[in-house]
Amino acid sequence: MSIIDRIKEKAKTELKHIVLAEGSEPRTVQAAAKIVGEGLAKITLVGKPEEIRKVAEETGTDLAGVAIVDPAACEKSEAYAAKLCELRQKKGMTIEQARDLVYNNTLYFATMMLKMDDADGMVAGAINSTGNVLRPALQIIKMAPGISTASSCFIMELQTPEYGDNGVMLFGDCAVNIEPNADELAAIAISTANTCKSLLQAEPRVAMLSFSTKGSAKHDAVTLVQQATAKAHELAPDILLDGELQADAALVETVANLKAPGSPVAGKNPNVLIFPNLGAGNIGYKLVQRLAGAKAIGPIIQGLAKPVNDLSRGCDVNEIVNTVAAVAVIAQG
Repeated sequence: MSIIDRIKEKAKTELKHIVLAEGSEPRTVQAAAKIVGEGLAKITLVGKPEEIRKVAEETGTDLAGVAIVDPAACEKSEAYAAKLCELRQKKGMTIEQARDLVYNNTLYFATMMLKMDDADGMVAGAINSTGNVLRPALQIIKMAPGISTASSCFIMELQTPEYGDNGVMLFGDCAVNIEPNADELAAIAISTANTCKSLLQAEPRVAMLSFSTKGSAKHDAVTLVQQATAKAHELAPDILLDGELQADAALVETVANLKAPGSPVAGKNPNVLIFPNLGAGNIGYKLVQRLAGAKAIGPIIQGLAKPVNDLSRGCDVNEIVNTVAAVAVIAQG
């Protein structure tokens, strides 16, 4: 069974309510029907009902079982606006500004649904940038306790089952943080380990990657990974994590025995790889995807107090379905 099939099966065990903020977007409308049809989650589309139903008719989509909410007509919109104003008043937000965002910006309305426990997770990004999706989440939902930064990871399904958990690994961060400092890199490692627990249902074995192994090179970039490793140990001592490690030392037992003898992770089949910056992470996952034929699922946004996930604007219907399934499983805790 593929990892996405496993995630879908897990999502079915405890249905969560996921709100799709871009309710009249055609791929989103079709995905909503498919999600409900497969029994993966309860779905609410946010937008004008007449526009959503028109799209459904044009795409031949049956929206039976899919809820639709119009911010302009929702009885909870005023309460959402009041709460948003309260949350942002120190930043100078007025009640008029809060009302404008709640009534006219579906991303803010959907985020307030999540904040007020009227939904368990949120997905958007088919027609909005990552910044637009994450901005209200960072302002309203904020970070999980003990996590200092939002980040991302990709689920990598390899054709070589000897790596990771039967060929499944997590790569982080490949989409959000360009040059994380040591504290941010530690947060990325902890968040990705938590994602491993929730999505892969596996105990994380985390390798902190570098161009150096255990001090073999001296450079500020190496020191940063060493500091991040120490910080991650301090914040989450129960996570099996080690660094700094070159990729071959992390993955190959014979190399690990030479370069990092005694490491609890090196050469012992790590299932989480943490890259030192976005350049390394983004290049790394795309190389494995294209040259090794791996399937890349994501990015999975992590570190927020409640699950919010971005989509690629080039996504198809199945990618939206898969993302919602992953968010639903994360919402299960």
